[in-house]
Amino acid sequence: MTPGLPLPSYEGVREHRTGHRPRSEQAHRTREFEAFVAGAAGRLLHAATLLTAESRTANPHARALLSASLAHTYAVWGRLRDEDPYDLARRDLAARFARTAWRHHGGQGPLAALGPQERLVVVLRLYEGVAEEQVAALLGLSEARVRAVCARSVAALRAAARTPRREAAA
Repeated sequence: MTPGLPLPSYEGVREHRTGHRPRSEQAHRTREFEAFVAGAAGRLLHAATLLTAESRTANPHARALLSASLAHTYAVWGRLRDEDPYDLARRDLAARFARTAWRHHGGQGPLAALGPQERLVVVLRLYEGVAEEQVAALLGLSEARVRAVCARSVAALRAAARTPRREAAA
């Protein structure tokens, strides 16, 4: 090298070769994600707790589902463009629950009387307010099937809510 000439910058080359982002960009991405988690984690944890039918105080499966879903969301955070990160995390949470629900039985939450598919439909439709067509696409069901499952599940929950009151009065 000729003395007195500035050294070339290899920052872009290193990023290209390693696939890593500059530290400031990574730090900004991390701060954005942390802000998202601060705002959304409570609601997502409640949805996961309803799905797993665990109690609000003892919900290890719900916490594991949420952690895995947030890890996936963070992994794709830099590629999100016009997509809602909450929607992405919720879809991932629902898909993970659908894949793992057969492993976990029991639960004592308010939706414990329902099966996994019924809980998914009720939580997505009634708690999260997701449109029928979106729930149908996510679960691979027809819209009519989503409506039927939701109606049957709500009827079962109403019947279960009435039953303890009658027994207590008797």
